[in-house]
Amino acid sequence: MLRRLLLPFAVIALGLHAAAFAQPAANDDTELYDMLLGEIAQQRGDYALAAKTYLDLARRTRDARVARRAVEVANQGRLNDLALDAAKTWYEIEPQSAAALSVVASLLVSARKVDEAEPYLAKLLNTEGVDQERGYLQINRLLAGNPDKRSNLRVVQKLAARHPELAPAHFAIAQAAALADDEQMALSEARRAAEMRPEWEAPAMLEAQIVQKRSTAQAAKRLADFVAKNPQSRGGRLAYARALVADKRAPEARKQFEAVLTANPGDTELVYTVGLLALQLKDYAVAEENMKRLVSAPDYRDPDGARFILGQIAEEQKQWPRAVEWYEQIQDGEHALPARLRTANAIAKEGKLQAAREYLHKTAADHPGQEVQFTVAEAQLLRLYDYALTAEKLDKFDVLERNLRKLIEVKPDHAHAYNALGYSFADRNTRLGEARKLVEKALELSPDDSFIMDSFGWVQYREGDLKGAAQTLKRAYDGRPDAEIGAHLGEVLWVLGQRNEANRIWQESLKTAPDNETLLKTIKRLKK
Repeated sequence: MLRRLLLPFAVIALGLHAAAFAQPAANDDTELYDMLLGEIAQQRGDYALAAKTYLDLARRTRDARVARRAVEVANQGRLNDLALDAAKTWYEIEPQSAAALSVVASLLVSARKVDEAEPYLAKLLNTEGVDQERGYLQINRLLAGNPDKRSNLRVVQKLAARHPELAPAHFAIAQAAALADDEQMALSEARRAAEMRPEWEAPAMLEAQIVQKRSTAQAAKRLADFVAKNPQSRGGRLAYARALVADKRAPEARKQFEAVLTANPGDTELVYTVGLLALQLKDYAVAEENMKRLVSAPDYRDPDGARFILGQIAEEQKQWPRAVEWYEQIQDGEHALPARLRTANAIAKEGKLQAAREYLHKTAADHPGQEVQFTVAEAQLLRLYDYALTAEKLDKFDVLERNLRKLIEVKPDHAHAYNALGYSFADRNTRLGEARKLVEKALELSPDDSFIMDSFGWVQYREGDLKGAAQTLKRAYDGRPDAEIGAHLGEVLWVLGQRNEANRIWQESLKTAPDNETLLKTIKRLKK
């Protein structure tokens, strides 16, 4: 009786999800009732009951659409094992479905079962309608969810062995080998792909990227050869310009930028790419010239984005008033709030901390509902101010701590608030127990964040765990070779007596950030 009373409300409760089925999946009251039960459970947040109900129904009805719904609900609830069972059921029902194969393979990779995923990937690559070449180009992206890069390489080799005639298959091996730090295999397979398809820029660019670790000149030569044979390759020429800058041949790099732009005079997206690349390479003149072109271009879709980058270019050169001028020209749109925050940062870097804080408070009043961003910004300003304080003026840390604790209260899942507060304690070598708890909480919220790993390594260092600190900081630096992380890693290695390695890390960091204050102070303090 209850089932019959509920049935009139089934279509209403199922809403759009019911409309997704061209024919009703259920052919009797029990099945329709189960669909309703699953939907109501999902709406109430009971994802386990909902997914299990849909999965049982899919197995009974052999309806692929219901199985797919079970996968969706299980994924919503982060029920990985249940999602995998549902995906395998979907594939059993619909064995020719590329979507089902892809989902099964993705879930197996996420579960770090790449060897089990391999036969599904092989079937996917051979499924009718699937572009094999495109598939090989995407395979490493799919495998990125598994941290065991050697296993990923083994799987890619097995897959590629089925299609030795395809250049993308060899390129996929090269990519996987590079990620697994097997440079010899990466170079060999990249060169094989290039031989099979000489006009393809990707293998040449990967080869240059690998070679550049040993010699920037050799990397530039490889790309010069490619561009000479393929003068119309935009990507190849831009990569060549990047390699020339890395080899400290900026005038030659500018010529390559100019050649690309001359060949594509009306392409504003290319102007943006060249400008952004020049900024990354610290060729500020070229970066500024191209961003100004976009600001004045009548048909460019995002002139405020170009103004925002012009502000960053000015900041990079410590031209604080000029940066503020560019940011102040951005009055609305998606860049307006970030521009206000960077304006405050530029004012503070002029040495006007109080003026910067007043600017933030005034701007916050004009942006109701954005309190979190402004609280973070003020906390960052106070930390920036900390570097300028003498030891006698460290009482400003109570303001920093108050702001960060306010942020944690307002947004308890904000990993960087815990991290900033924990790091501030560790950096001053005080309240280390509390520092550890704060940074551990940040890691729990954001386990792969290199800056948070850096903070944890610094806590370990302050606690005297030098080997543990070195391991943590090495992992952080590998994930993001930032100058401040390099400064910390180098210091720990120096104290451990590994001074050649410390010097190598510092010199590597100096190449990318020669003006980084933390890095310069660390080197000066330890080498005095």
